[in-house]
Amino acid sequence: MTVMSQHPAQRRTLTVLVAAQIFSGAGLAAGITVGALLAQDMLGSTGLAGLPSAMFTAGSAAAAVAVGRISQRAGRRAGLTFGYLIGALGSFGVVVAAVTGSIALLFASLLVYGAGTATSLQARYAGADLATPAHRARAISTVLVATTVGAVVGPNLLHPMADLATAWGIPPLSGPFVLSGAAYLLAGIVLWVLLRPDPLVLARGIAVAEQPAESPVAPAAKTWSGPIVAGATVMVVTQLVMAAVMTMTPIHMQHHGHGVGAAGFVIAVHVAGMYLPSLLSGLLVDRFGAGLVAVAAAATLVAAGLAAALAPPSSVIALAAALGLLGLGWNLGLVAGTTMIADATPVATRARTQGTVDVGIAIAGAGGGLGSGVIVAAADFPGLAYLGAAIALLIVPALAWSTRRSRVRDEVRSVDARVDG
Repeated sequence: MTVMSQHPAQRRTLTVLVAAQIFSGAGLAAGITVGALLAQDMLGSTGLAGLPSAMFTAGSAAAAVAVGRISQRAGRRAGLTFGYLIGALGSFGVVVAAVTGSIALLFASLLVYGAGTATSLQARYAGADLATPAHRARAISTVLVATTVGAVVGPNLLHPMADLATAWGIPPLSGPFVLSGAAYLLAGIVLWVLLRPDPLVLARGIAVAEQPAESPVAPAAKTWSGPIVAGATVMVVTQLVMAAVMTMTPIHMQHHGHGVGAAGFVIAVHVAGMYLPSLLSGLLVDRFGAGLVAVAAAATLVAAGLAAALAPPSSVIALAAALGLLGLGWNLGLVAGTTMIADATPVATRARTQGTVDVGIAIAGAGGGLGSGVIVAAADFPGLAYLGAAIALLIVPALAWSTRRSRVRDEVRSVDARVDG
């Protein structure tokens, strides 16, 4: 394979990943929408309503490591399939917890359910394994946009799944987790059966054939380069802001008289904003660079925070618009940050490094979800939204610092090269 040509297996890889992500999107969005409501119902406390988001996001941190390491050893097919099957197990565990009224089982299952979230994000890296540098962001975004179909449909199935759960004699809010379990299970089956050849295994073989002298273990300085640190920072900040505001929006709406259907609509708009603009985000990154798009992500998140804080609580449309902006800011940051990391990671340590980066993203999400309930209990929802807007601004100095550090390092290397010459 030449540097500029697309590998023949890339089209098949993207097709299979798209099919799996349609299912995983439904599993991801349905659980996110009702997780806080289910916990509030079982715990009887708004202050702890952020715990579900914190639990499944913390679980996704552990799963990110596991999926990354399994993928490094056995390929993307094995790693992604493992993650989705574990996510399905957690989904069904939440249903059992709701039926039995077990708080301990609820939190344990939400922790396991987080594996589906981690795996859904890790799939974006698989889309980039065989992509050429000029089209890498668009390959990443193709995988992300596929999640939109299931992610938008999922929240809008809340009422049918609640009715189905009632017909089965189980708590209505457990119904969406039945959908999550089935969706994750189907995603895992699609990947296990169809993701052949494995993109990471194939990419590793190509790298060895083209550069046989390359060391199998990349040096630490190369593994954790400036672009990787910058990309990780962008994604951590965007995840923190998104998780905090998104988690408490259904609770905020419920407190102002809105039903589950209205909350489902707002979350559907939010998730559409998270994934639907992916192709445009990928095109922008490939054309203008990841750094500029990351700055645009920060600006969009600031606008989203201000819009959420100022939205009339009675207006579903205003809240949906704010959450749509929140999703768009997250998408811009994710595509830009992922591209920075995909460009900079050597194939010998690619999946392991990417999994480690996603741990930081998951921890940020867990912190945002856990802290959101406490902040809203103390300062109300607008205070949380204003704080999110302020945190989003941290992306700009982080990128400036990373760019300056990379420029200094390049200048030092240039001087060293002239001296050696």
